[in-house]
Amino acid sequence: MATLIVQQPLANPGTFDRVLPVGQEIIYTVANPTVVSTFTNVKFVAEVHISSFAPPNPNTTNDLVGTFKTSPNNAGAGMFDFRPIIESFVNADNTARKGSAYKSVLNGGNSSTPIHLIDKYSGNINTMRWCSIKFMVEYIDASGNLVTNSEVLAGMFIVFNGYLKHTDELLLSGVNFGYDLYSNFLLDGGTKKFLTNAPTTQYANLEDYGTVALLMPYTTEGIEITYFDSSGSTIGFEQINHTTANGGFVYPQANIQSFILFFGLYPANLQGSSTMFQGFVSAGTIQGGYYNITALDDSLQVASETYTINLNCPTLKGYEPIRLTWLNQWGAWDYYTFTMKSTKMISTKGSTYQQLGGSWNKRAYKLDSFKGGKKSFRVNATEKITMNTDFVSESESEWFEDLINSPEVYILEGFKTDTANSSLNKYVTPVRLTTSSYTKKTVANDKLMQYTFEVEKSKTLRTQSV
Repeated sequence: MATLIVQQPLANPGTFDRVLPVGQEIIYTVANPTVVSTFTNVKFVAEVHISSFAPPNPNTTNDLVGTFKTSPNNAGAGMFDFRPIIESFVNADNTARKGSAYKSVLNGGNSSTPIHLIDKYSGNINTMRWCSIKFMVEYIDASGNLVTNSEVLAGMFIVFNGYLKHTDELLLSGVNFGYDLYSNFLLDGGTKKFLTNAPTTQYANLEDYGTVALLMPYTTEGIEITYFDSSGSTIGFEQINHTTANGGFVYPQANIQSFILFFGLYPANLQGSSTMFQGFVSAGTIQGGYYNITALDDSLQVASETYTINLNCPTLKGYEPIRLTWLNQWGAWDYYTFTMKSTKMISTKGSTYQQLGGSWNKRAYKLDSFKGGKKSFRVNATEKITMNTDFVSESESEWFEDLINSPEVYILEGFKTDTANSSLNKYVTPVRLTTSSYTKKTVANDKLMQYTFEVEKSKTLRTQSV
């Protein structure tokens, strides 16, 4: 009377059997033909175990998050989709992990440092989870007793805060299907990508912060950065390894927080972490230049595509740059700096009341000229910002689809001097993208391509009440 796992998500080749974006169908099908055909009131039972650190032990209740049951379908099988259950256990990482640093100051256990500002590396806290599922069958035996037995364990798997688009190709092996995450993102070869759909060539101002997320096997060494001046000549390179001292791997190796690492790769992050980059900024040799970023394996061979960050030259038009960051398809953060014209509109909505023109609660009426008439009890202000891109490429045009679909969008402020004991609350401002439609443009159809986006600050400015 063995319970069999008939169907499960397709295994990835590599270190772990399965690494799954949580925003997909996570289908498991189990069967026990003997029990289904012999007994009554048959239920298939699934115990779901989820851990935020080491692999869970399904034989204990330490990481048990729920027990779920389903009746056999017409084919005698029990079918589960665990997506609605598991997806609530992962979410975006907005703050840095303990052990990372900001401007060379280590983050403590109650870090409030935004993940976007980190020096070097930070592990994930909420992006990934270990999962294990134990299946059983439950039925009423011939004596009328409720029986639960025939346990079978599904292979350990990992979920992360990503989702699949309908255009992402799924692979099929027998009845198992899934997305081949490893072939695209596991950093072990020159064609592998960081966890982003961004083009490999990007542009940033010298004051811009930002991170990239890396799906890290233990055979990676770190990141190599090569710097170029405005003429394209190499002026230096450095290798930043993902050691614990740099905020990277935390042992034991099964620690899920080390499987996805965030790396601060934009100019403001490097100003806080790299003495070499600081020297280039002080000497004026990196302005107008660019730098390349590549992951290296433990043999110092290329383990990823090369990403290029071009440093924008100062504009003489006087436009205020506005940098947006948004949660991308793969549970990491993408960034874009709008350098062209932007407009800000503040709208107010207040409560009013009718005020008396003088004092009625004294021995004599006193006329006060500042009193009387319709008055505002409170004024609440909301700010909307309209931003325009510069001319963009087709790859950037396609990438903006992630922005319009993102559930989390923020305005990110640039590098500045902090006061002592600052809570760093001035860097990240939550906004809501109010642009509700997006037209994908191409060079053939549209020639020069620009986009306009509008955001509304999520927090209302609450003024004094009278």
